[in-house]
Amino acid sequence: MPPRADSWPPLSPGERSVAIEVLVHGPLSRSEIARRLGLSPGSLTRLTKPLIESGLLVEVPEAGGGAGVRQGRPSQPLDVVADSRYFLGFKITQDMVYGVVTTLRSEIVARHDRPLTGHDPTEVVALLAGMTAELSRGRPAVAGIGIGVGGLVEDRAVVGESPFLGWREVPLAALVEERTGLPVVVENDTAAFVEAETWFGAGRGLDRFVVLTIGAGIGYGLVLGGRRVPYAGDEDRGFGRHWILDPHGGPLTPDGRRGSAVSLLTIPNIRYQVRAATGRDRTYEEILASAAAGEPVSARVVTEAGRALGTLVAQIANFVMPQKILLAGEGVGLMDAAGEAVEEAVRATRHPRAAPVGLETRVSDFHDWARGAAVLAIQVLVLGAAQV
Repeated sequence: MPPRADSWPPLSPGERSVAIEVLVHGPLSRSEIARRLGLSPGSLTRLTKPLIESGLLVEVPEAGGGAGVRQGRPSQPLDVVADSRYFLGFKITQDMVYGVVTTLRSEIVARHDRPLTGHDPTEVVALLAGMTAELSRGRPAVAGIGIGVGGLVEDRAVVGESPFLGWREVPLAALVEERTGLPVVVENDTAAFVEAETWFGAGRGLDRFVVLTIGAGIGYGLVLGGRRVPYAGDEDRGFGRHWILDPHGGPLTPDGRRGSAVSLLTIPNIRYQVRAATGRDRTYEEILASAAAGEPVSARVVTEAGRALGTLVAQIANFVMPQKILLAGEGVGLMDAAGEAVEEAVRATRHPRAAPVGLETRVSDFHDWARGAAVLAIQVLVLGAAQV
């Protein structure tokens, strides 16, 4: 059986840089690693030796190589064995737990979801333990668990506050570790999603990158210098409520200030606006479809949401100047129903000669968020918590 991730010796800063470079971009030749990190051949040899001895990195044949093709010592790129270890990722919502198994490179190889019938921490931990057993079956190399929760998470271990679950100061990592025997990392779900996209997704290799998610709430993540900017306190949950897009004409809804991003863009508040105007309770998908068909109330609400989204995207682009903005979440169907309004608002809020906004839209489900939690586990358990 391969050694568990928590048996790997702590990595020095230099070793960590090499390991991350190969994990994210490999396989890479030694000369390419040295060039990327500005290392001499001797320094690179010194840093890679313990990584190879621990089994974190391996030498692989050169792509396209063969006997007699080259003279001198053959090149032996370095890579990770992606399926040598597996990680579990969980995304907890108000009524479901979504679970995935990923490789060391975050490819999802299995999924398992269970309904959440109650929010008592003991019950949730028992459910997570059962799902861990199910997902681990036949995989002896499971090395750790990542859990994503909406709300404030402290020290990647304690759920300080989660409004969706009604939790305060729940030591979730310790409780799940006790039940499963595996190391556990807990993080805000948006932060975990941003880390996954930065390392293995839309933001890979970018210096300035933004993730904006719309759905039950508004999520925001900023990457500068290739590293996620950590939240200070409860910034993620307060982002949408306090970003006012239309202070005078915006809707007043139960959740979020008048004209805020939350009031205008979240699924519950879009449904609330239509219900308040028509007396009918419709699903989000029904509202988008009826708006596309020209139904007046739905069309007005959806168009207003599209303008708000375009304004928000443009303001982010104006201030952050990102190379790319990834728009994700269960609410991105808004782009199909109100894409023209989004584009018009972006143009109206940007300088006429400003560079086009690099906006990528992705329909993502909760398994993508669970994958993000698994990536946090990879980062922390393989590479060291203090450095990511």
